[in-house]
Amino acid sequence: MRNYLKKYRIFLLTMLVVSGIAIFLFYGALKPKKTLPIFTPADVNPELVDSTVQHKARFHAIADFAFTNQNGKTVTQKDYEGKIYVADFFFTTCGSICPKMTANLEVVQNAIANNPKVMLLSHTVTPEIDSVPVLKAYAQKHHVIDAKWNLVTGDKKDIYRMARQSYLAVKLGAPDELYDMVHTENFVLVDTKRRVRGFYDGTNPEDIQRLIADIEWLSTQAD
Repeated sequence: MRNYLKKYRIFLLTMLVVSGIAIFLFYGALKPKKTLPIFTPADVNPELVDSTVQHKARFHAIADFAFTNQNGKTVTQKDYEGKIYVADFFFTTCGSICPKMTANLEVVQNAIANNPKVMLLSHTVTPEIDSVPVLKAYAQKHHVIDAKWNLVTGDKKDIYRMARQSYLAVKLGAPDELYDMVHTENFVLVDTKRRVRGFYDGTNPEDIQRLIADIEWLSTQAD
């Protein structure tokens, strides 16, 4: 009788363990795996996209670029080759949303400081004001790590083209001034294949945490 009870208890224990594993695997299979969309011009608000690419629905990627950073160095897409990065548009004299955006990019910079796969790229929308020395002073004020974060200036037409044809993130400004732009709070997440993977409100702390989580997830994915 004792042997029978012992065997019965072992059987019950085994069944409980097997059932627990089965339930764990079942719910694991049902739980949706994390993914990030791949954005094209056709997916976003037309106000943020140049009319020449608004209806493009496939194979969108960030175009080649060449700008000058806070140290007077020419920065191109080759500096971001194989990198995940966050892009935004700002200007140093902005007193409204830019201080919040820059402070939040500092938070992102701290989060990615030890991740060699990730960088930041901020474009000024007032290059006529934001010269290299101005950008350098701004970078020092906001604790920019040169190896992680480029603040860039350049030809306004080129910046405009990147903002609206590549990053899909900036509204048109005054119609009477060609290439005038109204920057937005958008942070744009770009993957290693130069594809847009997300848009985030750069003034919103919750969106910043979501951005950091998405960066961490992208960092674990195979190219």
